[in-house]
Amino acid sequence: MSESDSAAFIEAFNVDSARTPVAPLDFSTAKRFVVNGLPISSIRGINDLDQSVAAAIYCTLIPDNLLYNNIALRALTDAQGNQLVEFVCPPGTSSAEIKVWHQAGARDPLFYLQLADNSNNQLSVLLFIVNDPNSPRFDVDRDWRTGEPTKFGTQSRNIEVEVEAMRAGLAPGQIRRGLKLARKLMPLFETFVSRLGHQMFFMEPLAYHNALMFERYGCAYSQGRARMEWINREFAPGGALYHRLDGLTPFRCPGAERTIRGRSWAIHDGLLGEPFNEVHMYKRIGVNAEIHTFPDGMW
Repeated sequence: MSESDSAAFIEAFNVDSARTPVAPLDFSTAKRFVVNGLPISSIRGINDLDQSVAAAIYCTLIPDNLLYNNIALRALTDAQGNQLVEFVCPPGTSSAEIKVWHQAGARDPLFYLQLADNSNNQLSVLLFIVNDPNSPRFDVDRDWRTGEPTKFGTQSRNIEVEVEAMRAGLAPGQIRRGLKLARKLMPLFETFVSRLGHQMFFMEPLAYHNALMFERYGCAYSQGRARMEWINREFAPGGALYHRLDGLTPFRCPGAERTIRGRSWAIHDGLLGEPFNEVHMYKRIGVNAEIHTFPDGMW
């Protein structure tokens, strides 16, 4: 593809009509990604394209308000030419990362998304994070002794800072307050997946509160629904998890069972007696699964 063709292609993907469905939540109207007459159907297929074309496609996953605030859309830089959007999508690979910063030199990305093809030739959303750059940072992602990454608390923990984060209203794994963009992101994911020719995509919630958030956005369980329902039953008065909220740690205070965040912190603290894993979810394009394993749960 020539340089002029790539530029024209980028311009086509920057118009609003290419970034959103024609009708709200009517994903059947989303046009397929087609390059040189060939439909693209995978992350690997995107990564093998010209870098500028791949970037144009991945741009459709970034919420408009993040791109338009202070980023020059064609160059993806600030007014001084500093790169504010990064795509990690080497040719020959089947995964991609998207990072958006609010300003050059920022410690944490404003937006982070990791996608991959899975073994079933479907798409998986591995991780997405949205940070409010103007909110306080809590170093729960760093071990207080070594400074090494905690891997969302799975390798080690920074308990003193976790307590501070919890009391500030954050959930396990959060380093900053979010921007309440998850509800806007889900339609972007659905449109992107539809334009790749798929009818669903998959995700693995890292924590209890993530699974409940995905439920609220219409996702279903391919594995783990029975476990989520068991957790809800056992947090009810008289249940096994309810009785384990004995106040022996700041994360296990009585009353934690009443909120999504309280339950998630208790589970993060080991209340289940085993890691929170083996929960797999999926989202059918345009379909709300109407699953609620913690009915009327408040944040």
